[in-house]
Amino acid sequence: MATRAVRRRARAVLGQDPLALVWCELHRGIPRPPKDVHRAAGKGRLRPGHHWLVYVACVVFCFVVLPWMLVDTLLDRWAGTARPRTGRSGSGPARADRDRAAGPAVFDGDWNLTAGRLLLRWYTDSPSAKRLVLLTADEVCLAASPRRRAAPTKADDFRIVARFAAHEAWVEGEAGQPRGFAVFRLCFADGSWLEAGRLAGPDDADHFLRTVPDPA
Repeated sequence: MATRAVRRRARAVLGQDPLALVWCELHRGIPRPPKDVHRAAGKGRLRPGHHWLVYVACVVFCFVVLPWMLVDTLLDRWAGTARPRTGRSGSGPARADRDRAAGPAVFDGDWNLTAGRLLLRWYTDSPSAKRLVLLTADEVCLAASPRRRAAPTKADDFRIVARFAAHEAWVEGEAGQPRGFAVFRLCFADGSWLEAGRLAGPDDADHFLRTVPDPA
């Protein structure tokens, strides 16, 4: 459930209470656009920025946890107690299976349509991976914090980064999807679309998907 601060901020930026809201992310990375298209759009970033705590955690892992794991593995081998390992998750058939199971592309593929143009400035509008999608009776809005935050779903400083009238954009999603795996599509009048997932806040996600039209 979105925090009270988030709901107050949503009411303030919209001027009304939203019918539904949910924090989400692009469920896959933004594909690399053609160089000329990217250049014409200002060469904005294509990956999210991370809070400094993430980099601290990476440093701790590399200089503390990883050496400890290597030493522990060597000691096990010297003692003759090393256990056989079951396949690596980062490569080979398992990686390929995950990639195939990752689902369809993040958008329709046309960089010149609304979805493509939105993706070209996705992380320029906000370095955060999280977006708050807000539905009203006549608008679909995307909001995000302008800062890198350790807990973006608790941000109460978010601002509207994209705003569409109901005839310009709408959301399609199926209710009853498994929690943690639900996705929805943001569809545009020009026929383009982008897909989002990793919905945060199970109660918000369930209410959101019950509110939007079922694509079937």
